[in-house]
Amino acid sequence: MPFRLDHLSYATSQDQLVDVVQRIGSRIGSSFIDGGIHPRFGTRNFTLPLKNGHYLEVVCPLNHPAAEESPFGKAVSKRAEAGGGWMTWVVATQDISPVESRLGRNSVEGSRKRPDGSELKWKQLGVLGTIEDSQLPFFIQWLSTDHPSEDGKAVAEIKKIEISGDEKTIESWLGSEPQGAFKDVEVIYRDPSDFDGETGIVSVTIVTPKGEVVLD
Repeated sequence: MPFRLDHLSYATSQDQLVDVVQRIGSRIGSSFIDGGIHPRFGTRNFTLPLKNGHYLEVVCPLNHPAAEESPFGKAVSKRAEAGGGWMTWVVATQDISPVESRLGRNSVEGSRKRPDGSELKWKQLGVLGTIEDSQLPFFIQWLSTDHPSEDGKAVAEIKKIEISGDEKTIESWLGSEPQGAFKDVEVIYRDPSDFDGETGIVSVTIVTPKGEVVLD
């Protein structure tokens, strides 16, 4: 099944959200857009469109029961409580049902309403895997036609992602080779022992109109 890199998620606390959005946006030379609240997950986000159909998400937990009850809310809360930083990468598929069959789990529907009243809807699956091992992405199938990568003019693109983890582990999780999902993006795998056994995204290199920026 073909997957493609959809977006990268960076988690922070609610009180640090504005500062993080401004800091990353200024380094890239582009503005984040208020994505609104995820009512089922107890989180909210800001998004920044990138070229090649990608985008960055900065997300924070809200003071809401869903932030501690839903898998996504738990994932965001866990990363925020650890000081914030890169949480995960997300792969998109046009049909999530084969992933449901392979993993033996059902996807959950998500939504968020933008400040302008428009609503995005999707299905997602695999966040529990991300919580257990941060190198593993979760899966998304968009039910809306307006993708966040199209919210504004994209001026930058992802060049390289460094991941603390193992390509074979990710391949087993995806059920396919990761290179397919990472089309046009260089991926470097680092030994988790260099990071106290922690797995997940270490850094992301973005090509901007003013040069390369490394976000870690």
